[in-house]
Amino acid sequence: MTLTPGVEKLPHNYRLFGLDHLRAFAIFYVFLFHYSLLFPSPEWLYTIGKFGWTGVDLFFVLSGYLISSQLFAKVDRQEKISFKVFFLKRFFRIIPAYLVVVALYFLWPSIREREAPAPLWKYLTFTQNLGLDVSKQGTFSHAWSLCIEEQFYLFLPLLLIGLGYLKAMKQGAKLLLFFFIAGFCARLYMWYNFVEPGINSDGFWIIWYKWIYYPTYSRLDGLLVGVSIAALFQFRPQLKQQIQNYGNYLLLAGIALLTGAYFICENQASFGASIFGFPLISLGYGLVVMAAINPKVFLYRFPSKITSGIATLSYAVYLIHKIVVHVSQEQLSKLDIPKESVLMFVLCVLTSITGAWLLNRLVEKPFLKLRDKMLKTEKHRVFQVE
Repeated sequence: MTLTPGVEKLPHNYRLFGLDHLRAFAIFYVFLFHYSLLFPSPEWLYTIGKFGWTGVDLFFVLSGYLISSQLFAKVDRQEKISFKVFFLKRFFRIIPAYLVVVALYFLWPSIREREAPAPLWKYLTFTQNLGLDVSKQGTFSHAWSLCIEEQFYLFLPLLLIGLGYLKAMKQGAKLLLFFFIAGFCARLYMWYNFVEPGINSDGFWIIWYKWIYYPTYSRLDGLLVGVSIAALFQFRPQLKQQIQNYGNYLLLAGIALLTGAYFICENQASFGASIFGFPLISLGYGLVVMAAINPKVFLYRFPSKITSGIATLSYAVYLIHKIVVHVSQEQLSKLDIPKESVLMFVLCVLTSITGAWLLNRLVEKPFLKLRDKMLKTEKHRVFQVE
């Protein structure tokens, strides 16, 4: 788990348990949503999981906060941001497992949960989320969020390096505000020019997903909220201390905002949900994240091996859960287990966790060890040069 600014001297085995709880919640919520929406399932499951698509927004807030915290800590210490080191860290954390899953989808068509994937080059360039038509390219459609995160990982350090070069780091707050406003404007433009004209058509949902839900310009709110939290905590430590006196109120306020967002987004493709839903959800999860890293809130203090374990496997679960559920339902139904049964759901949860554990052990961990070796070599080389 990445540490927040100001805790770099804590023991190496220190974990932010609050963020572990949130990551575990996010992946299980997304899993519920996809399972109840795409696969045969108990009817009550969709009632619980229909807001689960927002788990991705929670992931965005977490990513924005954690990644920005690392970079802002360097900026605050007036250290040079190495794009090479940053890229190596993200590459070995994200790419190997992702490429394995992409290979599975393209080399083994029978495991696909939908008819066809997007062109291979879109997955390899992390542009699959742009112009995505889920009616024709629904396989591995959840890669859209990984595309946005990879674009963010490329853009943010370059932006900070550029601001540092221009000695314009103080303009960062204005840039954040600009990107927030730009998201509103982009969604408004897409709604009136592409979505609303097709509101009564049979393919309305396809249009909405293509122009509102998947594109990068529509979904930056969560990442921007995470970046804002990291900037506030790093560069305004006194304000951070004042805020932390109200940790439990932050949690309650976040839950209240998310409750309001739930009702606003009851029709996910409505005008209100499309324009205001994403930022409201992101702000709600942002407050919850701020509470989860507050020592006065129970989420921070309560350790759990279960949530820590699920948090560790969350990326792998996200990558493979649709494959595993599809294959599990097809094979287990041959044993006369109804696909829509609770037993099938429980078994699919277990097989998804097992598949994620294998992907983590066989791919993620070996490449993370390789990454650590390369980073040690890079640090040694820099030390010799200096």
